[in-house]
Amino acid sequence: MSPMRNITILGATGSIGLSTLDVIRRHPDRFSVHALAANTRVAEMAALCREFQPSCAVMADAKAADALAATLSDLPHITVLQGEAGLCEVASAAEVDTVMAAIVGAAGLPPTLSAVRAGKRVLLANKEALVMSGQLFMDAVAESGAELLPIDSEHNAIFQCMPADRVRDPGGAGITRILLTASGGPFREHSQDELRSVSPAQACAHPNWSMGQKISVDSATLMNKGLELIEACWLFNTDPSRIEVHVHPESIIHSMVEYADGSVLAQLGSPDMRTPIANGLAWPERIDAGVAPLDLFAIGRFHFERPDLDRFPCLQLAADAFKAGGTAPAVLNAANEEAVAAFLAGNLGFTDIPVIIRQVLAATDVVPAASFETIFAKDAEARRLAREQIRLLVV
Repeated sequence: MSPMRNITILGATGSIGLSTLDVIRRHPDRFSVHALAANTRVAEMAALCREFQPSCAVMADAKAADALAATLSDLPHITVLQGEAGLCEVASAAEVDTVMAAIVGAAGLPPTLSAVRAGKRVLLANKEALVMSGQLFMDAVAESGAELLPIDSEHNAIFQCMPADRVRDPGGAGITRILLTASGGPFREHSQDELRSVSPAQACAHPNWSMGQKISVDSATLMNKGLELIEACWLFNTDPSRIEVHVHPESIIHSMVEYADGSVLAQLGSPDMRTPIANGLAWPERIDAGVAPLDLFAIGRFHFERPDLDRFPCLQLAADAFKAGGTAPAVLNAANEEAVAAFLAGNLGFTDIPVIIRQVLAATDVVPAASFETIFAKDAEARRLAREQIRLLVV
């Protein structure tokens, strides 16, 4: 019997967190929850705490933490923590061996890094952490002996298609290319004029996946694929010239790996995040994830097309930022987060998102990403510039 794994879930009330808890719910003999962490959703968090009975619960927002503590006053065995310090504490706790890193955006970097430095098995669903800090992050993994397993469906697919001992040496494994798939989002067939008038509600209505608002907008702009391109380069020790993006609207082939002998290995499955989550939780074993069997007869056909970089320039902006190196990816990510937040708030047009990102990249000097302090400083600078540019566009 496999040993019990004790888990901290960062981002417990989001789509990845809830899917993780659903897999855990199916295997009470294999997984226990040490800590749950969220941002502001007190009612949802309280319900999860009552079901899973963690030792700790963390709310990033201080007022939310106070409200949660009051709500759980009848459960004195659950310690309620708050803020970044609380997140980092439960990510690195001695009782924990596995951390699901599913906080969206740059806010996920500090606790994810804490888990890495503590040598945990880190299930990485927060792509921004690796996009921002790249080499520093991977160096921390190597130094601590942490086990880094990708949870994004595409990166998990690539991981499954590679020899387990050659993930960081694709050339040595005879791998010639990574074929990174993209759904194309809800606006794949929209004209440039139609894109100018799309609403936040339309952008969040992904045709295949159930995701949070921010990642849904990123999928619609193809920035999500740009961030995944950067993440893949770091995870698999390669560069964009060996990665080809294929728009695959069915979202059944989650990515592919091409080998020197002409073989192409693909991982297929229904568009359900419980599959990669279960893979990471139980790796190298396989467990039931609650996912319906794939019906290829019902699907019938697969389609592929090249991404349109004219209508969706964010993918190219991400590739260019990776090529520029240093702090450029962190700036790209910060500008994108600010632009997407403004779009969701109704203060920016959909097609203005890449405009803001391009302007911020052009206005920010690229410096070597020599420390996390440098990265956080550039992140803050980029956010200030993005907010300024957004105000100018709104006026």
